[in-house]
Formats: sequence, structure tokens, C-alpha cells
Amino acid sequence: MSHPHPELGPPPKLPEGGLRVTPLGGLGEIGRNMTVFEYGGRLLIVDCGVLFPEEEQPGIDLILPDFTSIRDRLDDIDGIVLTHGHEDHIGAVPYLLREKADIPLIGSKLTLAFIEAKLQEHRIRPYTLEVTEGHRERVGPFDLEFVSVNHSIPDALAVAIRTPAGMVVHTGDFKMDQLPLDGRLTDLPAFARLGEEGIDLLLSDSTNAEVPGFVPPERDISNVIRQVFASADKRIIVASFASHVHRIQQIIDAAHEYGRRVAFVGRSMVRNMGIARDLGYLKVPAGLVVDVKTLDDLPDDEVVLVCTGSQGEPMAALSRMANRDHQIRIVQGDTVILASSLIPGNENAVYRVINGLTRWGANVVHKGNAKVHVSGHASAGELLYFYNICKPRNLMPVHGEWRHLRANAELGALTGVRKDHIVIAEDGVVVDLVNGAARIVGKVQAGYVYVDGLSVGDVTESSLKDRRILGDEGIISVFVVVDSTTGKVVGGPHIQARGSGIEDSAFAAVLPKVEEAIAKAGSDGVAEPHQLQQLVRRTLGKWVSDSYRRRPMILPVVVEV
Repeated sequence: MSHPHPELGPPPKLPEGGLRVTPLGGLGEIGRNMTVFEYGGRLLIVDCGVLFPEEEQPGIDLILPDFTSIRDRLDDIDGIVLTHGHEDHIGAVPYLLREKADIPLIGSKLTLAFIEAKLQEHRIRPYTLEVTEGHRERVGPFDLEFVSVNHSIPDALAVAIRTPAGMVVHTGDFKMDQLPLDGRLTDLPAFARLGEEGIDLLLSDSTNAEVPGFVPPERDISNVIRQVFASADKRIIVASFASHVHRIQQIIDAAHEYGRRVAFVGRSMVRNMGIARDLGYLKVPAGLVVDVKTLDDLPDDEVVLVCTGSQGEPMAALSRMANRDHQIRIVQGDTVILASSLIPGNENAVYRVINGLTRWGANVVHKGNAKVHVSGHASAGELLYFYNICKPRNLMPVHGEWRHLRANAELGALTGVRKDHIVIAEDGVVVDLVNGAARIVGKVQAGYVYVDGLSVGDVTESSLKDRRILGDEGIISVFVVVDSTTGKVVGGPHIQARGSGIEDSAFAAVLPKVEEAIAKAGSDGVAEPHQLQQLVRRTLGKWVSDSYRRRPMILPVVVEV
């Protein structure tokens, strides 16, 4: 199995007749999925999603793929194929279309409806091409065939990409539920047909590659949800992804059975469920869904609220309810259902929300204590079955952290894929398919691009380091006025601390040291303000470290008069 090395340099020119595959996100992480395919000087992108921030990225709203390697080639892009409508696959599309708005978007009806609604908020009207399973479409030099796959959202598609260099199949996110709620199966006969034709490179979902066996059917959850509804005697609040149509359908069915009304809470939830209902993907009995403003007129045992926040996102509705910062206040006896799995890295945030809800008297039902979620990703048994059907010549695990990618690679090897034809790559690593063999040939820039409010890419790792220091250690500011001719201190030093845990009065001990250091610098001919600021920072920083074993941010200001 090949894997990336730190010494990788920029990739060479793509050989004549070769196909280049460059993942810009989704490898080594859960989210930010984006893969660029190049043939004959033209580009095709599959998915363009976001990654949600973790605790060590304070103030960040979203994390985007890095478009640097394609920014000067936007005119070469023939289209963006969107495999399904989850945020980690479509969320970054508006930011790419800001740079070139007429790149065609290719996807299923529901996927395009979700992204069009999102783009409307960004005031972008996209060019779209709606496709369905079994559809073949020529896009530049790429001959695309779309295959139905089952996932935790309707209308998910895999895509087979044919070029003279060979056929590549990208699964997108998929599982092999044999009893799907919408009756739409993963099309194994189509994959078998593609396998017989010859899949030269398979890019396969790795998220559950470590999990043995098969994913339970989605419909197994229905009985558990109905039991929760049967035992709840006050309000029921369900937190789910705003795009999890199948799960919301089960909630609606249970609410109808137990005589409850449903209200959607949160802008994305209201928008997406409205789209799904209008397009017929969500079946809602007449009169069942009501506006959240009318809930005060209903008894508690006739109310179901469906909101976002199943991952502990700080600004989502459920987190705000847990913090008593929402119009809906949790009271004793409410039942809260977290109907999603934990995305790796979100565990602490989710348990913080669970604890907050429990504190106010809610009965919290989650994956840890009830079967209220099944995964949307194929487990190891399904992947083995899948590889035996597809018989790929080369395998490149995608969509997963390193442990998932490696586990998926091992599964491929067990089914007969040659180990030297299995490529374990990471974001930015360039893979060329030439003469039927996939090889790592180089690396391009593929770092994190942070969205903070309206700012895109302005926040750097250095900025985040400063934020972490401020959050962990606080800040100390020092103001000094010096005579521009003599270099002597004529005002201050004035020292103030915020969040450092050090009383302002304690700084009396270090004032003489700062004055002495400035005086010595003056006698040595050092009078430039920037140099004096660095001197003040070092002197004060050493004192704080020696006295308190702390490293707050120190902000010195030296003014000449």
C-alpha cells in the first residue's frame, strides 16, 4: 500500500492520456469532502463540502477546502458533481461559486434543491443539471454515469467517470440498507455491471470501515421512537441534522400516530424540510406541521419540536435551549431525542449539551442509551461484499480519518486488490492513474480555510493560536511613554490584566524591572519604539513565567513624546 511522505513536492506535468485525482478535503478528517479530477487539461470536481470547527478553533464558523491549487484554473472546470445534499458535501459550493458563478452544478433533484436554496442566501443563481440514477452525461472529456446509493438522505448518487485513461468510480457516502424507508436500494447490479466492464480506480467511503458486520436497517429505529413517544407525557424535542429527511419522516409518522403536532425550529431545518415536503420526499399528513409560534396554544403532550444541534454546535437551537438562551425553555419532564451519531471530535460538546438539558429536568434519549440512530455509512461486512462485486483494479479509500482509511485499505486487500494498487492518500496528495496503475506523484496546498463571520481565509493558524492563548491565559497590556531624545520613561509603565488571574496590584513588583530595562536600552542607544516594545514584552513575560508559571498574551505599547 502506498502512502504519503512529508518529502513530497509539487506534482509533475500530467502524462499524456493520464487521469489525475487530487483530494482537497475529506481524507484524514470527517467532512470538507472535495476531489478534483483532471484529464486533457480539463477539471471535474466531485463534492465541495465544509468541516465544522472543534473546540481548539475558537470563533470559527466553518472550515472550507483550500481552492489555491485550482484558483488560476477556474475556467478549466467543466462541472461540480454533488453526490448528495449533506453539508460536508455541498456546504462550500457558495464559496467556490463566489469566485466563478457559472460553474455548472450536477446532481439529483433534492441535492440541487438544497444547494439552490443555500445559494439564494448568497445571491448566486447557479447553472444546474439535474440527473437521476442510470443517467449518462458527457461533461467535457468526462463521461459520467450515475448510480443509486442508499444513505441517510434521499437521492444520493455514486458516479462512474469514464475517460480514455480508464474508469473511476466515486461512491460518495453509501450503505447497503436492504429495507430502506423510501425503497431506494444501493444499485448492486449496476456496480456489478461496472465491475465487469472494469473499474480502474475505486474511491470508496471509509467512515465505518472499522465497524464489523452490517449497518442495521433504518426502519429498526421506528419501534424505539414509538416507545419514546408512548412513554413521554410532556413535550418531545428531537435534534437532528437539518438534512436527515428519513429520520424526520420517522418522527412525523410517530407524531401522527400519537396525536402530536410538529413544529420545525431553526432556519436550516425549516428551509430543508419545506423543500423535502414540496418535492415529495417528506410525507406530511395535512395539519400535522404547525408554526412554532402556535405551540403555546397546545397542551405539552401534543407537541413535538424538531430542531438542529445534535452535534452540540454552540449556536444551534438545542445548545441554546440547554444554556437557557432560547425562546423554548426546557422544563421538568420534557423528553429530548438526539437522533444522530457523534461526529468524531464533537463528543465533549454533545455531552455538555446533554448535561445542560438534564440539569433542567429533561429526559435525554441518545445513541448511548437507546437505539435512536443507525449510521448512513457501510460497515466492514458491506464493504467486503461491495469490493467483491466491483473487483476494482486500484483502490483509494476516501471520506474518513486515518484509522478509517487504513481499515478500508485492509478490507480491499482481503478481497484481492493488490497491495501495491491500494493508495492511502491525504488532503492535497496527488494521485495519477496512468496505464492502469494509480500512483502518488506529488502534493499541492490543501490547508484549512477558516470562515469567521463574513471573513473567509483571513483567520490563520497564528490567529487561532492567539485566540487560544487569550482563552487559556488571558492578556496583559503595558503602556509606556518615553522621551524621544533621552529615551527616559516619562509616563507609566501602566499595566492592566484581563483573564490572566493576576491582580493589577501584583504588577508593582515588576514595574522597576521594566523601567530599568528601558533605561539600559536608552543608554545603549536603543530608542526605536518597536525594539522597546519587544524588550518590555520579554521583561514582563519572564517575570510572569517565573512568578506564576503562566504565559498570557502580552501587548506592549510604547509611545514617544
